[in-house]
Amino acid sequence: MCREGHPVPAANETTKYPLDALNFFLADVRDGLGPYLAIYLLTVQKWDEASIGAVMSVAAIAGILAQTPAGALIDKTTAKRAAVIIAAIVVTIGSVVLPFYPGFLFVATTQALTGIAAAIFAPALAAITLGIVGPRAFAGRIGRNEAFNHAGNAVAAALAGGLAYAFGPVVVFWLMAAMALASIGAMLAIPADAIDHEVARGLHDLEAPGSGQTEQPSGFRVLLTSRPLLVFAAATVLFHFSNAAMLPLVGQKLARVNSELGTTLMSACIVAAQLVMVPVAMLVGHKADIWGRKPLFACALAVLILRGALYPLSDDPYWLVGVQLLDGIGAGIYGALFPLVVADLTQGTGHFNVSQGAIATAAGLGGALSTFVAGLIIVFAGYDAAFITLAAVAACGLILFVTQMPETRPLNARHHRVVPNA
Repeated sequence: MCREGHPVPAANETTKYPLDALNFFLADVRDGLGPYLAIYLLTVQKWDEASIGAVMSVAAIAGILAQTPAGALIDKTTAKRAAVIIAAIVVTIGSVVLPFYPGFLFVATTQALTGIAAAIFAPALAAITLGIVGPRAFAGRIGRNEAFNHAGNAVAAALAGGLAYAFGPVVVFWLMAAMALASIGAMLAIPADAIDHEVARGLHDLEAPGSGQTEQPSGFRVLLTSRPLLVFAAATVLFHFSNAAMLPLVGQKLARVNSELGTTLMSACIVAAQLVMVPVAMLVGHKADIWGRKPLFACALAVLILRGALYPLSDDPYWLVGVQLLDGIGAGIYGALFPLVVADLTQGTGHFNVSQGAIATAAGLGGALSTFVAGLIIVFAGYDAAFITLAAVAACGLILFVTQMPETRPLNARHHRVVPNA
């Protein structure tokens, strides 16, 4: 039981496979066009790197500012399925129309609107998952979510690479639209009554024995006065500042080596990393309650430092794709671990999703600044200087996290019974 009269729904075949499909098809949608947009603007529209970085930053900031309101909406609403469907429709429209109007203002505006819509996906998926499986099975199910998310990204990237080779870079816009439409079907397959909305917002196991009273959601001040939450937010900002620009920069380097194969080579980078992320995410889901959260996240930051140091060593496409495999470790850990740490730190507040949104907002600002700053560094000092700078930022994040962040794993987490079919 979560709260009196509110049993936690058991995950079963009715929700298991639709939730798998939802994570698979939303994979390409929730992350946006990202490096594909950069390649399209560089090779087809002939934009310079600074303009590409600027439009991506403007669009990203608009989406970032929507993260906290999106989390608050998901905490409050019982129409979580409808929120996901509406957001998917907006992303579909934004992807389809973009190639027809490639001007700076239109591209920035369109990407800003799709970024705002996409802000719904991350908190909604985490909330729906928590509301279906409950807190005890959450770590394992989040690992499974991330595995299907990365598998979806790998498949989408492989399709984008093959189709772009035959039809040109513009095909990625149509592919994203198709994935968004498929995600709507998967969302509709999850029964509305399978989601416990109080569990989904982090109100679980709050009734004090013998008190006869149930705790109510705490005020937002608890989020601002939680030092571990603030430290984790700062570490995620530095992680994203370091990580966000790396893949687009690699894509630009690959496009300069061979402009005709730029999109295809970028797809190879993404597929390679995503294939690594699948087992990494599953491993985190199974071991986070045993090994703890802190060593896993520290490993993600350390791998990011290594990536930034290795990219400048060669421009050979095989080397760049090989180094990109490391992204599968870092991003695979981060994606599976982020909602777990936030859930640990906000348990009982009723603000699980708005906390995700607030931290994602801060992290997203770091990511948006990353592409802008990296673009400027490239213009004045070259690609190698940009990669080394990003690696240094990750090193600062690692030092902060290791010295200031406590372990957040619940004391009885390793004894939790994970639902086998969750």
